Amino acid sequence: MSEIVYKICHEEEWQTAINDKVFKGSSLDLQDGFIHLSTAEQAAETARLYFANQKGLMLIAVDPTGLPIRYETSRDGQMFPHLYGDLPVDNAIFADALPLDTDGTPEVAKLLKKHQ
Repeated sequence: MSEIVYKICHEEEWQTAINDKVFKGSSLDLQDGFIHLSTAEQAAETARLYFANQKGLMLIAVDPTGLPIRYETSRDGQMFPHLYGDLPVDNAIFADALPLDTDGTPEVAKLLKKHQ
């Protein structure tokens, strides 16, 4: 198995994926032409920048084996994993509700620690 990557999405988006057996992406993913993913080191900052104060979030851990993922330069020159295709639900290692702290910041680090 390759390095686990992570997707943050809304619960209803993941529920649709479960029903369809595939995650096709959020509206931003569809607009950009790929599914935005993060490494474990990038996920907390992604959550803070793009998902602060949003309730009903999920953190999906993804086994990238066999998926068309490319690492491309993005925020602050970092190489981010981008999935060019659909994400089969079977590639999810876990999908957990992503709570917010008292400041409204998603608690990614706490959730990742739970799964170590």
